[in-house]
Amino acid sequence: MAAQQDPREIHPADHEPEQQSHPGETGEMEQKPDHGEDSYRGSGKLTGKRAIITGGDSGIGRAVALAFAREGADVLLVHLPEEEQDARETVRLVEGAGRKAIAFTGDIRDEKTCQRIAERALTDLGGIDILVNNAAYQMSQDDGILGITTEQLDRVFRTNVYGMFWLTKAVVPHLKAGSAIVNSTSIQAYQPSPQLMDYAMTKAAILNFTRSLAQQLAPKGIRVNCVAPGPVWTPLIPATMPPEKVGSFGKDTPLGRPGQPAELAPAYVFLASDDSTYITGERIGVTGGKPLP
Repeated sequence: MAAQQDPREIHPADHEPEQQSHPGETGEMEQKPDHGEDSYRGSGKLTGKRAIITGGDSGIGRAVALAFAREGADVLLVHLPEEEQDARETVRLVEGAGRKAIAFTGDIRDEKTCQRIAERALTDLGGIDILVNNAAYQMSQDDGILGITTEQLDRVFRTNVYGMFWLTKAVVPHLKAGSAIVNSTSIQAYQPSPQLMDYAMTKAAILNFTRSLAQQLAPKGIRVNCVAPGPVWTPLIPATMPPEKVGSFGKDTPLGRPGQPAELAPAYVFLASDDSTYITGERIGVTGGKPLP
């Protein structure tokens, strides 16, 4: 019998107040995130499936790509040009699991790029069974609404909402009954931090989008759900938050620490697999004990 683990102590609670420029690199982090490299064990839940994962180069996206591969899926991961190094490592992990990995360099803020992503998956993977809309942009502003420029607002919405909408629209005509869409919303959709106003707005929109689309696609046998992470230790944190907030990140959860990407991946696997065939339009919270309505 495996030894029980105290969920408060599995991962470190303290983080150095490190800083990076956006979008951040995993290799530059003082404390590396856990993506499940040494812990995730697959059991064939996604054998033969083909998945698109946006923001698949690092953080939650990398953990999901690794888990999907170890469950038997081929993966196309979407990343920005400046995330090339992280994307190569994710490709290595997917291929190490014996699955096909395609790194697509592009920005989902462009509608034509979203169309090309779908086309590339159809050509190189032979079809699409799973879409994970995970890519996101945030930038903390201590001045709140007064600190949010039109340029920042536009970038946040075009990345988090428009890109998700465009890519989903491009993919849906190619999905068959039994396919699944999993979106990344956030605890911010319910408990918005003042310094992340624009980001929180988009995460609430993603939740609404998920519930609406689920009703549209259920008659076709396509399920749509979302995962709402709490504070998760990824390169985005030191790249978008001031040092003092990085150092205390996640300590306000009941478990007293931030989550690790590896702790999010099983929720995405569950919603993408046949383990959740009677679940659509729902949200799974992975928040370290912070309550969601």
